[in-house]
Amino acid sequence: MLDVKDSLDRLEWTAEHHFLHIQNHHEFMRAWAIQFELAYTDFRTIQMVLQIDGSYHELLANFTAQYDKVYAYEYEFAAGGLDGFYAKYHEASDLESYQKAQESLREYISDIRGIMEQSLTEE
Repeated sequence: MLDVKDSLDRLEWTAEHHFLHIQNHHEFMRAWAIQFELAYTDFRTIQMVLQIDGSYHELLANFTAQYDKVYAYEYEFAAGGLDGFYAKYHEASDLESYQKAQESLREYISDIRGIMEQSLTEE
């Protein structure tokens, strides 16, 4: 498997920090938008490496589905700021679901990191 450590690290950091940013009702800022776009690039890089390897179809499908869940929450914030986000996700259970989604995504990232590290040591 190709080394995508930096992409894994950045995507993990972004998922956690974007959730915390929204949870703490911080306003939208330009740096957040840039991180959002770069996280998508990191996601696609990781996804492509899993596709190229071809050995982890189920992990790829689950990782993609989990990223899509997190992306939906982040997109609402990117498109509409705090007001837009909380207009759509105004229930306490919505924020809990978002938290679980980003935690689950980070678990998949950890799994991929472990596979990648093992693969690199075997080469």
